[in-house]
Amino acid sequence: MSLVDPASSAHSGVAFGAGKVILFGEHAVVYGYPAIAGALPLGVQAHFERAERCQLLAPQGLNEKQLALLQQAFGKAAEVVGLPKVCVRLEARLPMGAGLGSSAAVSVACAKALAMAAFPGEEGGAWLERAAPMALCMERVFHGNPSGVDHSTSLRETLLWFCKGQAEKLSSPAPLKLLVAMAGKRSSTKSTVEKLRERQEKWPKHHARLFEEIGRCTEEARGAIEAGDLALLGELMNVNQGLLSALQLDSENLTRGVHRLRTAGALGAKLTGAGGDGGAIIGLFENPEAAEKVLRAEGIECFACQLAGPRS
Repeated sequence: MSLVDPASSAHSGVAFGAGKVILFGEHAVVYGYPAIAGALPLGVQAHFERAERCQLLAPQGLNEKQLALLQQAFGKAAEVVGLPKVCVRLEARLPMGAGLGSSAAVSVACAKALAMAAFPGEEGGAWLERAAPMALCMERVFHGNPSGVDHSTSLRETLLWFCKGQAEKLSSPAPLKLLVAMAGKRSSTKSTVEKLRERQEKWPKHHARLFEEIGRCTEEARGAIEAGDLALLGELMNVNQGLLSALQLDSENLTRGVHRLRTAGALGAKLTGAGGDGGAIIGLFENPEAAEKVLRAEGIECFACQLAGPRS
């Protein structure tokens, strides 16, 4: 989706923040190892228009704690650009709290809307540069010390190689198609990351070996993507899932969901995002639409998407 609705004026419009999936490297990326992430066609829209003061209208369904955190994050981002007199209304078209980058999508959508409202005379590229630090500011409120991969992927709306704050676009000669499925409600990203850090500090050598293996797996995956080797890519997804399991980041829900995607024909499958009690899982398919119909008939919430490669 484009940065802004072509019909937008200087004082109104619609900004978009894409959801994301992490194909490789979640958690390890926090410790300086590479990750590969792709933007989803689903995300969050921020409708904005001129108002008497800067304000955010949050989507329905948030509890009191979530609402307070969102307002705090939005306020910090708005201060960066001088509290433009604009009212921002969020509309989520993405499963929230499932490991698909919903907080980053919210952050990016808000940041783009604030940038466009504060600097109406600038072009899209300039708005993106303005929005990036605001989105990161919001992500820090949500997650404490984020790696940056989520909001970077959401901002650029493409498949990215991300390492130590630097992002690079990846391309593939083969269609990179996924089936994204939900596998139960998950615990908060911040909580999962903090518990992993506690274990890492207690057993640093053990965790260093696992992070290094995830890093090597991610590097091999980049080569497979750029070569269009989907069979190898799927196998590497399975390996990455095993390493995440060794880090105690999976659960019965996630394990069952990953197995179901594999039995449905996935070349490889793994959790995506923080993991924990539940969340989202991804499977690499040559034809995800066929598996999507089967899983939906079983009552599993899922959707197909393409992250890179030629489109038919």
